Amino acid sequence: MKYGIYYAYWETQWEADYVPYVDRVARLGFDALEVGAKPLPDYSKAQIIALRERAKSRGITLTAGYGPSFDHNIGSADKNIRENATEWFKRLFDVMAQLEIHHIGGALYSYWPIDFTQPVRKEEDWKYSVEGMRIMADLASPYGIRLVMEVLNRFENHLLNTAEEGVRFVKEVDKENVKVMLDTFHMNIEEDDMAGAIRTVGNLLCHFHTGECNRKVPGQGRMPWKEIGEALREVGFDGFVVMEPFVRRGGQIEKDIHIWRELREGITEETLDREAREAMLFEKEMFEK
Repeated sequence: MKYGIYYAYWETQWEADYVPYVDRVARLGFDALEVGAKPLPDYSKAQIIALRERAKSRGITLTAGYGPSFDHNIGSADKNIRENATEWFKRLFDVMAQLEIHHIGGALYSYWPIDFTQPVRKEEDWKYSVEGMRIMADLASPYGIRLVMEVLNRFENHLLNTAEEGVRFVKEVDKENVKVMLDTFHMNIEEDDMAGAIRTVGNLLCHFHTGECNRKVPGQGRMPWKEIGEALREVGFDGFVVMEPFVRRGGQIEKDIHIWRELREGITEETLDREAREAMLFEKEMFEK
């Protein structure tokens, strides 16, 4: 396994200059940095080169995450939205290839966060999403990009809420570069047995997000990390374990993640760095023999 962290742990917005974070995660001992995909299609050549070369020089692998906006929903019932989303993802995949990013995960099959004030039509949305993901997979394949479907809790999306649904969706899409991502935060809400959920996904598991039930870093809550590690080893998982904690208040991240109280008192940049490294070492202890 390789260990990474999502840049937004340190941020309050969904966009940032990722180059300094490459240096930061390298210094802390991580293998990978997960960046937000939203700004990437608009990157200049200079920005692409700067990020790619910095990651190479520091030995850091880049992965990407994205919760698509409403107008980037490839599973929309609106043909115009689907077409717009397809064109946007074409641009994204081209830039990802230049950045040598080969994994992108998130609610790629829908949009995020879902507006639940609107009617929920799961069966119809599922159909359009499967069709859209097949198109996306074919667009991503020439670049060697894997599309990783994140299973989310019921309060954030309605399509893929359990490991079983994630497996069923990916099998229905039936494309070699479409896989499943599990996230311990969401699993804690939806799964009866977290280790069992990992076994359900088995060799379709391509990416794994970690965080406590309260969004803190691993090791500061009550997740059954030992059992999770045993299940990951049992299914032979050798992909990226990417930590995705959210503990900072402010900005759009606070609104979207619903951080309505101080999760860490007196938090500083030094505290964030120290706790990220400690959590990464804790994960290695739990996940590796």
